Amino acid sequence: MDRMLGVNGTDLRVRIDGLDGAPWLVLSNSLGATLDMWDPQVVALSRDFRLLRYDTRGHGGSSVPPGPYTIEQLGTDVIGLLDLLGIERTHFCGLSMGGATGMWLGAHAPSRLDRLVLCNTTPWLGPPDLMNSRIETVRRGGIEPLADAVMQRWFTPEFRASQSGTVARIRAALIATPAAGYVACCEALRDLDERASLVRIVSRTLVIGGTFDPAPTLEGARTLAGSIRGAEFVELPAAHLTSLGAAEQFTRRVLDFLLAQ
Repeated sequence: MDRMLGVNGTDLRVRIDGLDGAPWLVLSNSLGATLDMWDPQVVALSRDFRLLRYDTRGHGGSSVPPGPYTIEQLGTDVIGLLDLLGIERTHFCGLSMGGATGMWLGAHAPSRLDRLVLCNTTPWLGPPDLMNSRIETVRRGGIEPLADAVMQRWFTPEFRASQSGTVARIRAALIATPAAGYVACCEALRDLDERASLVRIVSRTLVIGGTFDPAPTLEGARTLAGSIRGAEFVELPAAHLTSLGAAEQFTRRVLDFLLAQ
């Protein structure tokens, strides 16, 4: 059952699964997606963990406070949820924008994290021109003009052909994202630069990269793993949304990492 929880002046849509008393695991969505993107993982992960999923501010059922947002705001939203629910420490798994949030938490709130999974993410997107162009496109015409190109980045041609229903569902969620919230999160990602903060991450960390991910590339994902002390690296045969494009392998690798002694 969904709940609306108010943190940092923002109402966030939250869903909790799993048994009381199990270790907590927070799942954080990508830009333009919702907590439902984690549906393929829920059954398996909730056997061992108490899952906390949420729609990032500006997305899905969460409210859309005025932007621009910052990666610090996205991170402190998570801390606000933890405080409100009485969660002292948690594992955290985030993909793309969710991974950027995880990097911020690992560097700036290490006492709140146990293990950290960073999927298809980067500490810096590069010069702002590309994101500024996306922001202007959405401001002029909404998100739908971007949707087909985004699906091509998120999923391989083979996945789009064989899993058209999943792609249609994810595309619909992308288009339904409030344009103002999408833009405000784009601004947070445009201004993101956690490169110098990676040395502060002390949580045991797993980095997941996609073989066919255009950004970050597999090389970029490996570089991220090499920048975090002791981080493990896994390559999965998918594009950007590895949690969907290689769902079974993704779930198994995340479970293996979180349950390892």
